[in-house]
Amino acid sequence: MKDDQVLNRYQAYLENEKNFAELTVINYLKDIESFKSFVVNEGFSDGLLSVARERIFGHYLNHLASKKYSNKTIARHVSSIKRFYRYCYTNELIEKDVSQTLKAPKIEKKLPKIINQKEIDLVFQSIDQSTPLGFRNYLIFEMLYSLGLRASELCQIEVSDIDLSRMQIKVKGKGSKDRYVVVHDGLAKALRTYLTYTRVLLQTKGDSLESNRLLINYKGGNLTPRGLRVILNKLFDEAGETIHVSPHMLRHSFASALLDGGADLRVVQELLGHEHLKTTQIYTHLSNEKIKKIYKDAHPRAVKK
Repeated sequence: MKDDQVLNRYQAYLENEKNFAELTVINYLKDIESFKSFVVNEGFSDGLLSVARERIFGHYLNHLASKKYSNKTIARHVSSIKRFYRYCYTNELIEKDVSQTLKAPKIEKKLPKIINQKEIDLVFQSIDQSTPLGFRNYLIFEMLYSLGLRASELCQIEVSDIDLSRMQIKVKGKGSKDRYVVVHDGLAKALRTYLTYTRVLLQTKGDSLESNRLLINYKGGNLTPRGLRVILNKLFDEAGETIHVSPHMLRHSFASALLDGGADLRVVQELLGHEHLKTTQIYTHLSNEKIKKIYKDAHPRAVKK
């Protein structure tokens, strides 16, 4: 099988079976194409499926390091390559997967950036809900902060996924794993208004009323993750905040707020859709930092004079 055919199959697998976001798929494929160019140009192999020596991957790591790539970028390349060859081996496209011995460089773990409650409140207060787009933007911000969704998850929500009688929404997470998130009273009220009036008005701006997606863009079509990021940055600009915000920062803020409020770590894991508790534990560091600050600001022996 030719490389192009394999990559097309792999792309379909990432999109349809793994349910990865569009940008994630693009980055994976770019990394694999970069590796292919290297092995072909250096004469190590005539294609991806004929790479059979472990040391080729070592040469590639040296190549990436020579380009002054960060450890984080190199680790992403390693992950992309190993995932691809594991797919090829599982689907019997290669006899042996020699990529699994490839080790990624260690990455310094950084605490996720969060948005404080004051900034969150300023954005909520600044949104003009009197227009259809304004009300939709209010709903977007409420869902991101109240539900801790990824950008791709929010954009994929369909009207049929919403069950206000049970106060929950079904979310299609990573790896096609569904989970349910809890809807609070204020969000339920906003959803009812949006579904009854706002969404219908937004759909009339497009050529079709057949889409079942919850969120509609200004042209009457389905909202995309890229469009979502544009909306968020506009909301913060209008609120007078100068930070560059992303849906993931609101996801981090959601998790941090729950833990600060006393939520159990495993509950937060379930709401975020993390497969492993280890992934969620990084947020406990945020809470610990807050505890330290409160202690230093409050205890008479710790307060700086």
